[in-house]
Amino acid sequence: MLHEIPRHRPDTPLLDRVDLPAQLRELDACQLPQLAEQLREYLLYCVGQTGGHFGAGLGVVELTIALHYIFNTPEDRLVWDVGHQAYPHKILTGRREAMLSLRQRDGLAAFPRRSESPYDTFGVGHSSTSISAALGMAIASRMQGRDRRAIAVIGDGAMTAGMAFEALNHASEVNANLLVVLNDNDMSISANVGGLSNYFARLLSSRAYHTMREGSRKVLSGIPRAWELARRTEEHVKGMMAPSTLFEELGFNYIGPIDGHNLDALVSTLHNMRNLKGPQFLHVVTQKGHGFAPAEQDPIGYHAITKLEPEAAVKPANPKPAPPKYSNVFGRWLVDMAEQESMLVGITPAMKDGSDLIEFADRFPDRYFDVAIAEQHAVTLAAGVACDGGKPVVAIYSTFLQRAYDQLIHDVAVQNLDVLFAIDRAGLVGEDGPTHAGCYDIPYMRCVPNMVIMTPADENETRQMLSTGYHHQGPAAVRYPRGSGIGVEITESLDSLAIGEGEMRREGNSPIAILAFGTLLHSALGAADTLDASVANMRFVKPLDEPLIRSLALKNQLLVTLEEGAIMGGAGSAVNEFLQAEGLQVATLNLGIPDRFIEHGKPAELLTECGLDAEGIVATIQARIKSSQPHKSAKL
Repeated sequence: MLHEIPRHRPDTPLLDRVDLPAQLRELDACQLPQLAEQLREYLLYCVGQTGGHFGAGLGVVELTIALHYIFNTPEDRLVWDVGHQAYPHKILTGRREAMLSLRQRDGLAAFPRRSESPYDTFGVGHSSTSISAALGMAIASRMQGRDRRAIAVIGDGAMTAGMAFEALNHASEVNANLLVVLNDNDMSISANVGGLSNYFARLLSSRAYHTMREGSRKVLSGIPRAWELARRTEEHVKGMMAPSTLFEELGFNYIGPIDGHNLDALVSTLHNMRNLKGPQFLHVVTQKGHGFAPAEQDPIGYHAITKLEPEAAVKPANPKPAPPKYSNVFGRWLVDMAEQESMLVGITPAMKDGSDLIEFADRFPDRYFDVAIAEQHAVTLAAGVACDGGKPVVAIYSTFLQRAYDQLIHDVAVQNLDVLFAIDRAGLVGEDGPTHAGCYDIPYMRCVPNMVIMTPADENETRQMLSTGYHHQGPAAVRYPRGSGIGVEITESLDSLAIGEGEMRREGNSPIAILAFGTLLHSALGAADTLDASVANMRFVKPLDEPLIRSLALKNQLLVTLEEGAIMGGAGSAVNEFLQAEGLQVATLNLGIPDRFIEHGKPAELLTECGLDAEGIVATIQARIKSSQPHKSAKL
């Protein structure tokens, strides 16, 4: 077992012989444990160089090898859920040498994506989609008369989402040739793993057992009572050995649980199940971070890691403390507000650590609810709490709130319920790429009646706006980015801001005004110094500060809106709509995320790519002015 991440590429002669699964299938089964050891070492080396998701991949090394060894990928369709665990899959499917570009600009994506490899059969990033996608592939294969398998690999955490059970329920009705592999890495369903369990898994997945079972069914089906007795006896025996009842009742043939790190058990069981017809379910128990002691002991802390940098030879005597992350600002505010407000309830869909609800959960366990990966339930749960006098705060990532859009509208906004949404990871999140980018929350919330939408410029405004949203009677949202703030002083008070009021941050002498929504305010101020432009910190997307916009429109010839969100339908669109409705004739320029998906890379790189750093803002405004000059009818 490894205790340190190797800093130098390990010597992996067997792994070097496996560039594609076809080469993997040429190995003897007795060589697979050695390959697993080398694959695990190489994964540790790569992630140590690039950073990225860590523990989940270590936990599925043996499972990944077994799946590609038994199934004829990519002809057989292998669908990974979420994709946190897909790095071993990438290494074995022609991308070993490219792993050091993982999550970097123009490098490998953090998650499976169809455009990257034919072995990535479905693009993922959000959880609980694999069963639906694999079932769709199985249906398409059957329609084409193709004899290929569809395999969905889903974690026990992802199984908490309603979408997964919707797919399971439909699979039995379709009766497609689908294999669902449950990767249970938290012992959340069953701890019954060992030699006896592995033996029964082999037995129940064997052709002899299924031949006998089908033969008995044909013989006894003419005697209803006898067949029912046999069926119940089989369920009782299997229920003594495995937690099969739920999945059997959904129409699956359940096998397991088996040890997910035992390659002999995995290979033999998958070999037996490969040609079984209809919906099949294999329960595999793994250990997150397996093979690397620190990750085994702290699976949450090692879920993902940053790039390992060599320690500096000389550390500064008094290093300046780093500014708090926006999630830390929220976590501190939540605890402070809960101390004063006895009806405050904190709700999160499996984002306790990421959203920093750790102290709140410890201090107020009776008011803390982690609903697991179930965003729709989280929002409607909050609506129910609000109906009967509670004040729910939903801590959720922007990209995940998309999954509960109907509940946001129907269950919260239509009823004008008192729910505060603390929306983390708004804007471009960087290395995780477009599936995790929080670019769409302003457009998809702005069109919903009753919503109040706030965009803080810094850490202190984040705290103030959380208090503002909490005390507002009705649905409110505060969106803030990933990472640390700029280091402004944070007041201890829980005072609110006046809803719908922005502020002037710079009075310029040129006929240009920049209307900044959110943390790009500081890039706007940098650009304004070059352009001698005025700058307004708008603060609120809905309701807009209409008097402030009217005043700026009358004083200036060009209004530039700036936001780290989608331009289409965003805050700039709201300003345009107001100007048109008021009949105010002023040129506008909307800056934000363009109408395309922004690929992965460092956040600063992506902002520069979108022209949202100070230099890019200046260049775009100057280009607009230059292009307008030949047109006499234009004001600029």
